[in-house]
Amino acid sequence: MFDTVLVANRGEIAVRVVRTLRALGVRSVAVFSDADADARHVREADTAVRIGPAPAAESYLSVERILEAAARTGAQAVHPGYGFLAENAAFARACADAGLVFVGPPADAIALMGDKIRAKETVAAAGVPVVPGGRDPDLAEAARALGAPVLLKPSAGGGGKGMRLVRDLSALDEEIAAARREARSSFGDDTLLVERWVDGPRHIEIQVLADAHGNVVHLGERECSLQRRHQKVIEEAPSVLLDEATRAAMGEAAVQAARSCGYRGAGTVEFIVPGDDPAAYCFMEMNTRLQVEHPVTELVTGLDLVEWQLRVAAGERLSFGQEDVRLTGHAVEARLCAETVSVKEGARGFLPSGGTVLRLREPAGDGVRTDSGLDEGTEVGSRYDPMLAKVIAYGPDRETALRKLRAALAGTVTLGVPTNAGFLRRLLGHPAVVAGELDTGLVERVMDDLVDTEVPEEVYEAAAAVRLDALRPSGGGWTDPFSVPDGWRLGGAPHPVAFPLRVPGLDPVTRTVGGAHTVTPDRVTVTLDGVRHTFDRAADWLGRDGDAWQVRDHDPVAASLTGAGRAGADSLTAPMPGTVTVVKVAVGDEVAAGQSLLVVEAMKMEHVISAPHAGTVAELDVAPGSTVAMDQVLAVVTPAEAAR
Repeated sequence: MFDTVLVANRGEIAVRVVRTLRALGVRSVAVFSDADADARHVREADTAVRIGPAPAAESYLSVERILEAAARTGAQAVHPGYGFLAENAAFARACADAGLVFVGPPADAIALMGDKIRAKETVAAAGVPVVPGGRDPDLAEAARALGAPVLLKPSAGGGGKGMRLVRDLSALDEEIAAARREARSSFGDDTLLVERWVDGPRHIEIQVLADAHGNVVHLGERECSLQRRHQKVIEEAPSVLLDEATRAAMGEAAVQAARSCGYRGAGTVEFIVPGDDPAAYCFMEMNTRLQVEHPVTELVTGLDLVEWQLRVAAGERLSFGQEDVRLTGHAVEARLCAETVSVKEGARGFLPSGGTVLRLREPAGDGVRTDSGLDEGTEVGSRYDPMLAKVIAYGPDRETALRKLRAALAGTVTLGVPTNAGFLRRLLGHPAVVAGELDTGLVERVMDDLVDTEVPEEVYEAAAAVRLDALRPSGGGWTDPFSVPDGWRLGGAPHPVAFPLRVPGLDPVTRTVGGAHTVTPDRVTVTLDGVRHTFDRAADWLGRDGDAWQVRDHDPVAASLTGAGRAGADSLTAPMPGTVTVVKVAVGDEVAAGQSLLVVEAMKMEHVISAPHAGTVAELDVAPGSTVAMDQVLAVVTPAEAAR
């Protein structure tokens, strides 16, 4: 085993790898950009090295700086985690050239499986069924030959980044351009491929493990069909869809795929599976790295996959064969991401978020595991992937695991940074999910049932209670009765104190405290219509059951003097903090309703800003490269009627 291993990543996966290194008695080296100088993975590692400024291209994606850090700290091996350079063949070769062991497959295997068309040709030759498709440079031609619907995918990476489902080929060119931008931003490579889209599929992947001595086993499957925007949000093991015969057949196909490229280490073979005919599975791609969802496999097999990555990289043989692998119980994982849902936009309003973690409570206990990169005080910015943590539950059966995970998400608190915890909790309780009736389009179909369309009234009640409590005199001794905010008036009925409040993105409201309430530094409880409601609190944030709301004081005078005061039906505002990457119009241009005018990028995701109505661009306040804050006015479109 190695003495020192450098972890070339950040966030929850870096923390998770460090945990196994510590258990093995191996010294860990963390790397960090300026944005992560105080991050949890930096503090938990045995030592840490700065590798550059915040932009990933100058830090986490810099092969030269990571190799320099390894040399300075005496590392013998590099664990890439997932994302960034984890599937970069040039990085794996550079590690070997520098005398470092790359904790992953050989560079040739990464290159082969990273080229998704070559990967399909290779595994097809090994007898594995594949999804029809095409690639650059004949991408558009191949897409039209396949016929709609088609799926555009980056050739260099996965995780849903840069993927576009095209149902109308008249929009193909625009979708290709958008997919290229996201692929270039996420992977540094804008090469695309196209696949025939299968409606109503299930996404099932097989975990494989191979050593350098010719031994390859599979560790069962993971069901990853619950996705939003082609990104997995819930994963579980095993799948309720597969019987033992199909599981064995898919497992053997995955083993053959791994053998076909000379694989070594932990990897995942992904399949598209028709829900009505599981035996008609088709190979999609192979991820030549550890997967985000690896904990569910660990829990049902009892194996530490990071430990086995390290043991295989150190030259050890697998100590077990296929006949020794047993799947026991059931595990389900939820990906906790920094994102918010615009109440005004409902299900269409999922956007990356950011902020400072003011209060943190992560679930733990019997059958519950949290892999996280968070601490109180953590700054969540817009430069990196929005995934913050994973909450995983294990039980003897699926029903128990689902119940434990729902409870764990309800107890998750990340005040200061909006997350999807409440949404995931509701998703796990949807009847189709509980019944195991899954497919990759389910989340989008039921989205309206899973998001709030308004801020609950008790949230405003609690926010007003916090402000009322802050006005009360503190300390002992005599209290001036006129300083007590009880609404008393000379010769008249009491008039409750009213507080102007505003949830970002919504119109301001004015609320008084109408019922009993108690306020502490960490919690607030209010009674409304006879029902008692308890919230976690920090600053102007309130949280309950995984949901969180920021309720600010509203100052109409101050608002009128800022950009927020100009926001109205004619204004286009930034839905999230980020960077403007594309500006398609100029002042004076006439635009149609719904026409895309700008693109804002945050956390490797693009959000198109469209015209609210037909009219003329009267104001344009940004240019490509502009950094914008949430709710900042970007442009103003004067309606066509007003223009006339």
